Amino acid sequence: MRRYGKHTDEDDIRTRPGRRNTRPRTNIRPKHDDAAEGLVLTVDRGRLTCLVEDRVVMAMKARELGRKAAVVGDRVAIVGDLTGRKDSLARIVRIEERTSVLRRTADDDDPFERVVVANADQLAVVTALADPEPRPRLIDRCLVAAYAGGLDPLLVLTKSDLAPPDKLLELYGHLDIPYVVTSREELQNGTALARVREQLDGKITAFVGHSGVGKTTLVNSLVPEDQRRTTGHVNAVTGRGRHTTTSALALSLSGSDGWVIDTPGLRSFGLHHVDPSQVIHAFPDLEPGTEGCPRACSHDEPDCALDAWVAEGHADPARLYSLRRLLATRERKEGD
Repeated sequence: MRRYGKHTDEDDIRTRPGRRNTRPRTNIRPKHDDAAEGLVLTVDRGRLTCLVEDRVVMAMKARELGRKAAVVGDRVAIVGDLTGRKDSLARIVRIEERTSVLRRTADDDDPFERVVVANADQLAVVTALADPEPRPRLIDRCLVAAYAGGLDPLLVLTKSDLAPPDKLLELYGHLDIPYVVTSREELQNGTALARVREQLDGKITAFVGHSGVGKTTLVNSLVPEDQRRTTGHVNAVTGRGRHTTTSALALSLSGSDGWVIDTPGLRSFGLHHVDPSQVIHAFPDLEPGTEGCPRACSHDEPDCALDAWVAEGHADPARLYSLRRLLATRERKEGD
């Protein structure tokens, strides 16, 4: 049945243009040379909160980026509405080259890696000395990920009022890792914050740790104007806390040009993505001794040249032990 007459003169009839009239597609993408530089502060369901100069801008990833995802800490190029007004939305068209990357997998046999933080200078591994008990294997895994990703590690030991730090510090003493020891009382009166801030000023620091160790409480004390909900109770049966931080968030450190990045509490830290040969770079005193190693040496086998190198007095035997303990973390679970 004909909807309109044979000689209709209505000008609102919709017509579909023929293929010859459509604009041809092209693979040439705009360079966006006029794009503004931004810093990704947090990511939530495809929406990215970015800092552009002194404005907080909401943005989405451009389709041309494909599956390449931006993470907290990324430096990005942004176009569109950069006013930061309510309901405005900009577009991320480019992710700049990263200087460091903190990655993890769900487990050691999981081939799908997840980028947690980009462009951080150091990784602060927060560990309670009690309630919950320290998990050295998880600490080791975080250290390996830091070394492999180009981050300098920092140990932050909390709740020293419940247990002394000596035993744990002895375990990591030969790694020459800077550390800060805090108590709950010192965090409440602010005396511990000065020691922590000395390690953070002028740097971008990612904080990691399993739930209940006081990580978010520490971040809240460092950045009081941007309070995050603190950690939940520690389970009396499992000795582990509940997750209360569900997404990574970058916060400007008060009175400093440094940044802190709070990340969700860890239950596991898979290292499927880590090449063991990268870990040796964190041991410059041992690295020259690997020149005589066989190809693809794991540095923990009978033919490893490091044994003779250390025996000749070129390095401390405790350093070799520490290296091999870290290399063995992929063979052990965190709770072992």
